[in-house]
Amino acid sequence: MSETGLRERKKQRMYQAVSDIAVRLFLERGFDAVSVAEVAAAAEISKPTLFRYFPAKEDLVLHRIADHEGEAARVVAAARAEGTAPLAALRRHFLDGLAAADPITGVNDHPQVRAFYTLLYGTPSLVARLHAHLERSEAALAEALGGGLGARLAAGQIIAVRRILAEENWRRISAGERVEDVRREAVDAAGRAFAALEAGLPHLAAGGGSGPGPGHPETIVTE
Repeated sequence: MSETGLRERKKQRMYQAVSDIAVRLFLERGFDAVSVAEVAAAAEISKPTLFRYFPAKEDLVLHRIADHEGEAARVVAAARAEGTAPLAALRRHFLDGLAAADPITGVNDHPQVRAFYTLLYGTPSLVARLHAHLERSEAALAEALGGGLGARLAAGQIIAVRRILAEENWRRISAGERVEDVRREAVDAAGRAFAALEAGLPHLAAGGGSGPGPGHPETIVTE
């Protein structure tokens, strides 16, 4: 492996180790009760070094879902390379996540997963940071869809649907409902939601070609 590859692996291990330490402390004592200096001390690094890896305290937590930031864009890019309709690929990807109990879909009741999402959704500053994560997801997806206003409108709708489905699943899990009950109904809900997207965004529902130009009326879902 090249020296560059080794450096990147070391960097990623550092990200993961520091994030894990921070999340453990936040879960034990609360996000606001733990300072960045305490996280740095526990990780045995300096505070300036910590901020080189994590520009904001909230990023220590959001690192857990950072890989999902460009997920929708990657799914669309792969689908178009294969000639598959973007929405068909996104629907399948979400359903696969439900089947695999991927925490990002909200259908997972593992104690550590529940604790993490309770921390995330129960801390206002983390919720605010999460919205920035979603905005970057939208921007990446819009670029994968061809860019322009039409693509941005479509990306906003798609990311919103994925977010709302996952939040509803999580709400039910956190309320104590059985995972299998939630998953079964989540599959139906996802089917209905993506059908609505396909009806409002027909250029993304058929074929793998490029969508309409910016501002095209088909990029806006109507009732």
